[in-house]
Amino acid sequence: MPSEPVPRTARRSLLAVGDPGCAAATGAACHRRRKTDNWQLTPPLAMDARDRVDRQLCAFNRGGGTPRFALVKVYGLIALLSYLLGSIPTGYLVARAKGIDIRSVGSGNIGATNAFRVLGKPAGILVLGVDALKGWVAVRILALWCVDKFMEYDLSGGNREIAAIIAAVCAVLGHNYTCWLRFKGGKGIATSAGVLTALVPWALLIILGLWIILFTITRFVSVGSLAASFTLPFATWITTRNWTLTAATGAMGVLAIYRHKANIERLLKGTEPRFGRKKPEAAK
Repeated sequence: MPSEPVPRTARRSLLAVGDPGCAAATGAACHRRRKTDNWQLTPPLAMDARDRVDRQLCAFNRGGGTPRFALVKVYGLIALLSYLLGSIPTGYLVARAKGIDIRSVGSGNIGATNAFRVLGKPAGILVLGVDALKGWVAVRILALWCVDKFMEYDLSGGNREIAAIIAAVCAVLGHNYTCWLRFKGGKGIATSAGVLTALVPWALLIILGLWIILFTITRFVSVGSLAASFTLPFATWITTRNWTLTAATGAMGVLAIYRHKANIERLLKGTEPRFGRKKPEAAK
């Protein structure tokens, strides 16, 4: 879109604050989204007081956009809120409601698999559903709400994608390293499933199909989870052709595999319990 000429008096008033970012922004018209209308082009002289304060206090990103300090603040807020949401220890709370400390029984993990083994099918389904919901809400609702609420200059939509990725990673980290249980949480599979439902649903379908096949054949939850985690970035690239999403899901896959290191050791030793069978004493 061609830039509009800026009157000399307006240029001097903006340059007077000595901010190079503001100076660079005066050569173009300012996009601003108002709550009552769609995106619109507003000449600099028609900007309201809040717009002028934004320009005078902040250096804009290259090409115009949300002030850098606002980006850092909003991304930080998304990271914090997503972590706190993901850190809710669903399995621990459901087990406590039944008078059980899930960390001292079964595998000692607070995730859905151990909840199924220790607490039974209804409680396991509840833990699985809530853990997945945490991830979906973080990406689909929390992150996008923060962008719409606090980022008034997101012209390209790129901030929404970055915000969603930050929310996805932080929600999984919150589940895996919950601050409420001394940073000892689950393995992030259910929460990752919720995150992927919002972020890359077609990739999720591919790895979910792989997980079902391997679990049906082996009856090892960990085998299906490990294979799905390894396949995730490839499935993301095939379905999105987006390097940013591929890198983000690759990091999530690496984290999931790392969290299964104890399962890998038990698989190699032949002591990993199959789903639906009691865990051998030696593997406790």
